[in-house]
Formats: sequence, structure tokens, C-alpha cells
Amino acid sequence: MASSGPTATERFINGIIPENPVYRQLLGMCPVLAVTNGLKPAMTMAAATGFVLISANIITSLIRNLLKPHLRILVFTLTIATFVTIADKILAAYLYEMSKALGPYIPLIIVNCLIISRCEICASKQDVKVAFFDGLGMSLGFALALASIATVRELLGSGSLFGVELLAPTTWPRWGILVLPPGAFLTLGVLLGVAEWWGQRKKAKEA
Repeated sequence: MASSGPTATERFINGIIPENPVYRQLLGMCPVLAVTNGLKPAMTMAAATGFVLISANIITSLIRNLLKPHLRILVFTLTIATFVTIADKILAAYLYEMSKALGPYIPLIIVNCLIISRCEICASKQDVKVAFFDGLGMSLGFALALASIATVRELLGSGSLFGVELLAPTTWPRWGILVLPPGAFLTLGVLLGVAEWWGQRKKAKEA
């Protein structure tokens, strides 16, 4: 299968901002809503997802000429499941408390549509270098999105970042709703609105 499409640099850059998986494509919403009440779980999830995404992209690209059209989704899923299992075991071995806190959300990376879509759109069609940088760019974009949402929720909801108190209760009232499930939807909605406003503003300037 011939390699065609955007270059490695274009794939990398597009994954961070122009085609950000959360703010532009609305992919991987389950972890975005579930684990962003604090920066620690959010960044752990981003790291695990990034590891799986990059690894799955590389393997898929290496075997792209062997893929059969009717079996490709099955192969993608099995490849992703392998690396999710590795990530899950590493977390359980070295970050047990965080592994317990994230619960089923690490195994659910298997069905994260972000990873499957990158295997289908890029890795199954382009060479390993492009697939690697595509995975890296999308991983950074995903991490950026989770970090921005978690920062707002933890800072305003708990007055802390990474569990370290920055805003004393006497000087900053706690917005407790932000660390609860409704706070995920509120924060995501506001930041999506800001991202859309910024995109429209940029287009208007270019026009």
C-alpha cells in the first residue's frame, strides 16, 4: 500500500491544535469527562492513552501491507488491547493507588475512538515515521485538552493543582460543583465555546 497524505510534520502539528482530538474532533469524551477532576488522574490517563496510541500506530503501520479490508478493525482492536493490557499492568505495578482511582477507565482505552480512528486514517495508509508523529501529535493534543479541563476543575473546585493547595479557602471560595460529574460537562462546554470562538476569530482575521 503506497504511503500518501500529510507529512510527518503536518500530522504532528495538526494533532496538537488544528485537529485537536477533544476540542476539534470531540473524540475520547469518556475519559475527558470522567478523570479530569484532578491533574494527577488526567495526566496519568493522557500518558497511558499516548503510550497506546503511539504503539498501536507503529504496529499498524508496520503491518499495513498485510491488512485485509474485512479484518482491519479486528486487527486494530487486538493491537490496541495488547498495549492497553501492558499499560494497565504497569500502572497496577508501579502506581497502584492511581490504578485503583482510574478503575475501569484504563481498560476502556481499548474502545477509545481516537486510537481506532488514527489507525484507520493514518497508520494503515502511511509509513512508520508518519504514523509515529501522528500518534505523538494526537497524544500531545489529547494531553493538552485533559490538562486544560483538569486545571480549571481542580483549581476552582479544590483550590489546588496536583493536590498542592494554591488557593486558601479564606481567600477563594470553593466551586465544589466543578469537581463533581456536572462540573465536567460545564467546564468542557465553556472551553469548547472558547475554542470555537478563537477559531472563528482566527478565520475572520485571515479573511
